[in-house]
Amino acid sequence: MSQALQGLLDLLDLEQIEEDIYRGQSRSAVVPRVFGGQVAAQAMVAAGRTVPADRPAHSLHAYFLRMGDPGAPIVYNVERLRDGRSFTTRRVVAVQHGKPIFTLSASFQTDEEGLDHQALMPPSADPATLPTSEDRLRSYGHLDPQVVERILEAREAIDLRYVEEPPYGKFGDPREPHSQVWFRTNGKLADDPLLHVVLATYVSDMTLLDSVLLAHGRGGWAVGDVVGASLDHAMWFHRPFRADEWLLYDQESPSAHGGRGLGQARIYTQDGRLAVSVIQEGVVRVPW
Repeated sequence: MSQALQGLLDLLDLEQIEEDIYRGQSRSAVVPRVFGGQVAAQAMVAAGRTVPADRPAHSLHAYFLRMGDPGAPIVYNVERLRDGRSFTTRRVVAVQHGKPIFTLSASFQTDEEGLDHQALMPPSADPATLPTSEDRLRSYGHLDPQVVERILEAREAIDLRYVEEPPYGKFGDPREPHSQVWFRTNGKLADDPLLHVVLATYVSDMTLLDSVLLAHGRGGWAVGDVVGASLDHAMWFHRPFRADEWLLYDQESPSAHGGRGLGQARIYTQDGRLAVSVIQEGVVRVPW
């Protein structure tokens, strides 16, 4: 396991300070606030620790309420809403400086047999043939070197590879509002289904609004032609997967309006199983 991945796992680990109350540490993201994927992932850890291990997560729905302060810990309060025969529901409120910054509802279910179908995996490149984040980013002479280093540091624990040029790599002209990335952790993980859900939750907030930027030829915060932040986030976990094996994140944007953009995506295993569906809306504003 890489040192960077171990550092991420340590960050996502929580200290229990009371029954159903946990505390997590924070760190700066590529922008001067706590990365939304970190808060969502830590909240899933808090929720999952109050649920029997034989009930894997099947969905989460979350709202980002305030910017997180990377210099302060975050307290996660878990409310046990329901413990049924098949389903368990939890609500988590993340608090900093006495105010909620994030809320999450998560549902867990016992394994069951039932109807089964899925959307087919779209065509994509072999991830082994794609440039790494470091190779791609260091080739962009138009980016501030400090910005490049911040992005690489933020993604050091994750091997994330774009199939096509990311928004900040090629911008100015509108493109199809569709983006694909392959990702996996930079090292093997334990055989804990919750851990793989938590890592996928963490990564899911990294690139989902890219397709909004592509539709308008914008490069994003890395080039300073938009400002934005996540507003809400939802995920449905359909089938088991491993976050330390290649996953295809197929993303698109059906709409942008009123200073907001919507991204929707599907995550597939390399052998074509639909593992996760994701939807997120975010603030996407053009600075005047």
